[in-house]
Amino acid sequence: MALYLVESSLKEVVSTKEELNQKVSALQAKLNEKNAAIVEVQVSKEFSRSFFIIEGEDQTVATETLKADGVPVELVKEVRLVGKELEDVKKNNDVVNYLVEWNIPAEITMDQYLARKKKNSVHYQEVPEVAFSRTYVCEDMTKCLCFYDAPDEAAVKRAREAVQTPIDSITELAGK
Repeated sequence: MALYLVESSLKEVVSTKEELNQKVSALQAKLNEKNAAIVEVQVSKEFSRSFFIIEGEDQTVATETLKADGVPVELVKEVRLVGKELEDVKKNNDVVNYLVEWNIPAEITMDQYLARKKKNSVHYQEVPEVAFSRTYVCEDMTKCLCFYDAPDEAAVKRAREAVQTPIDSITELAGK
C-alpha cells in the first residue's frame, strides 16, 4: 500500500468543522469499500486549502472517490512519511497547527534529503516552543509538507532557520 497526498480546496464544499468531519467520515466509508483509507486530513482555517493523506493501492481510487463526492482534486502525489510511524499518525493524537511547504530543488535526491533531515533535525531543540511532528515527502522529490505544533508563524520560521531548511509557504491549520 502506498500513501498519496491529495490537495484540494474545501471552501465550496464545507464551511464548519462539523461539516468537514461529516464529509471525511463519508469519504472514509467509501474509501474503505475500495480497500483504501484516509490517514489524515489537514485544512487551513478558512478551508481554502486541504491536504488529504490517503493510503491505498492505487491513486485513481483516491482521486475518483473524492471527485465523486464533490471534492475538487488539485494535485495528487505519492508520498513517503518521514519522522513518525504511520500507525502513530493514524491514532490522530498529535496537535499540529502549521504546515510548511518546501519545493525541493531538482538536484536533491531522496537519500540526500533523508540524510540532511537526520543531520539537521537535532537543531529543533534550539526552538523548544515548536514541536516538529512529521513530513510527507513526494516520491518524485518535487516538494515536502512538514507539520508543526507552534505558538505562531514566527516560531515556525525560527524552527526552519534552526534546521537550515527553506520555506515556500506556511499555512495555519484549522486543528481538530
